[in-house]
Amino acid sequence: MTDDRALVLFSGGQDSATCLAWALDRYAHVETLGFDYGQRHRIELDGRATLRYGLVRIRPDWAERLGEDHTLALDALGQVSETALTRETAIGFEAGGLPNTFVPGRNLVFLTFAAALAYRRGLRHVVGGMCETDYSGYPDCRDDTIKALQVALNLGMERRFVLHTPLMWLDKAETWRMAERLGGRALVDLIVEDSHTCYLGERGARHAWGYGCGTCPACALRASGYARFVADAP
Repeated sequence: MTDDRALVLFSGGQDSATCLAWALDRYAHVETLGFDYGQRHRIELDGRATLRYGLVRIRPDWAERLGEDHTLALDALGQVSETALTRETAIGFEAGGLPNTFVPGRNLVFLTFAAALAYRRGLRHVVGGMCETDYSGYPDCRDDTIKALQVALNLGMERRFVLHTPLMWLDKAETWRMAERLGGRALVDLIVEDSHTCYLGERGARHAWGYGCGTCPACALRASGYARFVADAP
């Protein structure tokens, strides 16, 4: 395992596309990993290849750094999750205050499988788009959770993985700005056009910030962040 190889959790959404650009800007070899867990917005997986191709067209120097893409089927996670992300049900809030889009254990499972793949592939750095600034309140997106899991993974696998969350303390407007810094307006346009965030998997309506229903929590966060990003542009 060398220090210049990374694995990015790459769903095909805005955050993971930005994280992939962030990793390609830093590491000599970057692989990507997506999960099919029965999510309603599975359409996000369909855009992953387009985004990977688009990134290396924008920054040709990234082409030699972008390595293999992996997809893992985690059907069991969807089967045990009675949530609005894995069932055709209205989005709302649970009695405890968490949104019913919260899939219990999702990021814990994702990062554990990512570390197992990184172990086999000799990749030290694992990059995820978790954030606790502009987010839906999911406890497995919190910085404390990620740090605790890093300790557990390193103890359990006898490795020294580093879990990176470059968006952890950024709001959505700052995430758009990070994309612009990394790849210019071309990267912003690629994310707008080809990434997917909408929880309902809606690709019919094209908004200034991309495709989506425009009303679910994911669309609302993306739209408000884009509006602030545009308003603050010089």
